[in-house]
This record gives sequence, C-alpha cells and structure tokens, in this order.
Amino acid sequence: MHGRSRHYDTTPKKGGYIEESLGQGEQVCAIAHFHWWYTFKAYAWIFIGLIVVGIWIWLYLLIKMATTEIGVTSHRFVVKTGLIVRHSKEIALPNIEGVQVIQSIWGRMLNYGHLIIEGTGVDAIDIPDIADPVGFRAAIETAKDMQMKEQRAK
Repeated sequence: MHGRSRHYDTTPKKGGYIEESLGQGEQVCAIAHFHWWYTFKAYAWIFIGLIVVGIWIWLYLLIKMATTEIGVTSHRFVVKTGLIVRHSKEIALPNIEGVQVIQSIWGRMLNYGHLIIEGTGVDAIDIPDIADPVGFRAAIETAKDMQMKEQRAK
C-alpha cells in the first residue's frame, strides 16, 4: 500500500452480513466506518427541515393575521378571512346568545385568548387568539346593550 498506512478495525459487526458471508479461510482485512461529517449532515438536514417547516408556519400565521378582520358594529358581529377567497361570518347582535373567553395561564399573563361566539341559528364562531379578549367581549355586550336601548326608544 502506498502512502500513509491506515489502521482499520478488522472486527465485523456481530451478526452482520460481512461476518455471515465469510467463506472458509476468509478473513476480514478492514471495516470502514462513517465519518462524523456524515452524522453532522444528517442532523443538519433535520435542522434545515425544522427551519423550512417553521418558515411555512410563520408565513401561514402572518398571512392569516394580515387577511383576517374581526369586529363588532352597532348591528352585528363580523369575521372576514381569506387572501384569495373571502369567507365572512356574521351574527346580528340580538342573535348572539353567549360569548366564551378561553385563556390559558400564558394568555392571562400576556392578555390574549380566543373567543367562541354562540348565536341562534348559526354555528359557533371560534375567534383565534386576540389581544384583550375580555375587553372585546365587553365591547360586544356594550354594543348589544346600546342596540337594545335604541330599539326600545323607537
């Protein structure tokens, strides 16, 4: 052998193909092992994959946030979503039967949570995490009260 001599392991993997396929009088001269770089590349691909998936999730959430409108008017509750295709859900204020606020411990500490708006004749509307969900529920109740007072005055 020319050049630098290498010292390879000559013990094959127990129960491996090489050990099992040795012929009579045949001996193992060298067993190769993967370099640490190969393992590094495997972990790097996992890391890159997580970053790519993370970027897709990040983009999805940003687009959803940019294309969603949630509001309450003097007559109705409105949610509009969609970038290319528009979806809107509306409930007249008198038809709102209940508003649930759901906050985790983190939501309470950071003042975010989501709402479930229940109305007569429609499916419940689940609102994603918004800032100050308790305040928004109060705004819905205030708008309902104002509309009821307005209707009584007529």
